[in-house]
Amino acid sequence: METTAEVLNDTFATDVIEGLSSTPKFLSSKYFYDEKGDAIFQQIMDMPSYYLTKSEHEIFNTHKQALLSLFSDRQQAFHLIEFGAGDGMKTKVLLEHFLQQKACFRYLPIDISENVLSILVNDLEINFPGLEVEPLANEYFEALDILNEQQRTERKIILFLGSNIGNFLHNEAIEFLRQMRKHLRPDDLLLIGFDLKKDPQIILDAYNDKEGITRNFNLNLLDRINAAFDGNFDTSQFIHSPTYNPLTGATKSYLVSTKDQEVTLERLGKTFKFEAWEAIDMEISQKYSLSNIEHLAKQAGFEVMSNFFDKNKNFVDSVWTMK
Repeated sequence: METTAEVLNDTFATDVIEGLSSTPKFLSSKYFYDEKGDAIFQQIMDMPSYYLTKSEHEIFNTHKQALLSLFSDRQQAFHLIEFGAGDGMKTKVLLEHFLQQKACFRYLPIDISENVLSILVNDLEINFPGLEVEPLANEYFEALDILNEQQRTERKIILFLGSNIGNFLHNEAIEFLRQMRKHLRPDDLLLIGFDLKKDPQIILDAYNDKEGITRNFNLNLLDRINAAFDGNFDTSQFIHSPTYNPLTGATKSYLVSTKDQEVTLERLGKTFKFEAWEAIDMEISQKYSLSNIEHLAKQAGFEVMSNFFDKNKNFVDSVWTMK
């Protein structure tokens, strides 16, 4: 059993304490993804109203040859490096096509979870026996540091899919992309998935499903905190409230306390007071216009090379090169 001091040194613990001690309260969406959270998110991706995954899958199916032509310009060898690979569902569309076209490439999935990578690699070994796979269980930039230290000559193609860039505030996104730029060479490319601004109701429906799956996804983080720190969050006393601001493009998810209450996390020795209707800021999912994307690229030291859309123009995979 860890002591309280040892628990407090844990990043999850310190992030939870910081968030619940702040005004307004917040929690980091990166902690949504424990084993149960992963399973719930799979359900979210299967929802008819959740267009993001389907749109990006369609883009890859439609434009896989055009993407290969960009990636392997002059038939050069390349490393296909995916940040936050997960189950690799969308990327498999590209992998299959690239193998069929006998492209000279290696797939390097990066994920902080060794378990996720192990499952993915086992699946790829069965379904794509000719694929060269090099999993990297690490933080994104630390993994790139390792590759750069090995002085590899292959062109790097970075995939940052699923509108994950939308989980950053604007200034955070700029800083993240500038950091990435430091790890790239002039010939390397970056492909980023962006969820586009559209009818606000379509966006809200994706984050406020009638089945309550997204609500459960958010509430599961409270359950995870309870399990990790011997807490007494009563999830029946919190409601899920998503919003979308078409002016800023920000979709926000909140959990709102329905009464005055106190929550104790015994292993942290902490108690947090909630007033009735006080909210916890859970997640941002930023939506972009094409001009927003151009501006973001410019601020981070990139320029847009090509944009690939689904047929409804709900989503774009934008390929960037260094300025």
